[in-house]
Amino acid sequence: MPDSKRYLRPEVTTRIRRLELKARRVVEGFLSGMHRSPYFGQSIEFLQHRQYTRGDEIRHIDWKVYARQDRLHIKQYEEETNLRLTLLVDRSASMAYGEGELNKFDYSASIAACLGYLALRQKDATGLYTFDTDVRGTIPAKSNQQQLPRILSMLDSVGADGRTDLTRVAKQVAQGIPRRGLVIIISDLLGVDNLMEGLRVLRQRGHDVALFHVLHDDEMDFQFNGATRFEGLETEDFLNCNPRALREGYLEALEEFLNNTRRACGRLSIEYMQVRTSAPLDAVLAKFLATRQLLPNLKR
Repeated sequence: MPDSKRYLRPEVTTRIRRLELKARRVVEGFLSGMHRSPYFGQSIEFLQHRQYTRGDEIRHIDWKVYARQDRLHIKQYEEETNLRLTLLVDRSASMAYGEGELNKFDYSASIAACLGYLALRQKDATGLYTFDTDVRGTIPAKSNQQQLPRILSMLDSVGADGRTDLTRVAKQVAQGIPRRGLVIIISDLLGVDNLMEGLRVLRQRGHDVALFHVLHDDEMDFQFNGATRFEGLETEDFLNCNPRALREGYLEALEEFLNNTRRACGRLSIEYMQVRTSAPLDAVLAKFLATRQLLPNLKR
């Protein structure tokens, strides 16, 4: 497995391996699993009755209803089926900020690797897209044993570069996903215009969407001192300044940015999780997975 410990560290997987990644809506798939499917079949979860028609199997008749109403009705169930997980990892230039494990792209890649690991342990089909202004890398969703090495290999070979166009990418990804499922976007959202439009594209296709908003402590706290030169990672702009004079205004603008992002996700019933790269990865994932157990199911 290609440098698996870089993004899939044993100390993290040991702590999360018993957790479950579940869908919040009806999903579509083929394998037997823990997620509700829109396809009717034999399952433990009863859905509804319908009137018996000639050719229906007699073993599905509800005889208790017949005894009360003197009419034949068939029991219908929701099959339990597999989740289709699609991971979208931002590889734009701003994701290169940070050193070592605090690098935003490496932290985001670790989130993706761990979620892919969990889904594949559940026999759930998992795919990966890396993107900036376009989709740059694609691994179609599969659930076989070679899928995790493929995902790790792609993440290991990617370097952060370019700008971000989430709306364009969302349209490309939506066209490439044949069935409803869970789409997880991992990005710093810097340089993203029309966030609502990009997210709406995926929601309108019926996908369950979750967003990891990954930021570095420097971006969150702005603890710079002395004369500093700030250079744009996705533009050629730069600014020489005294950061202390800008800190209050910067933090106000950041809070407005975060609040607008939360509201945008809330309006579209998208699960939003703001994450610092200094946060322990296993704690972040445990919180995300536990929260999904408590959130209400989505209607579409």
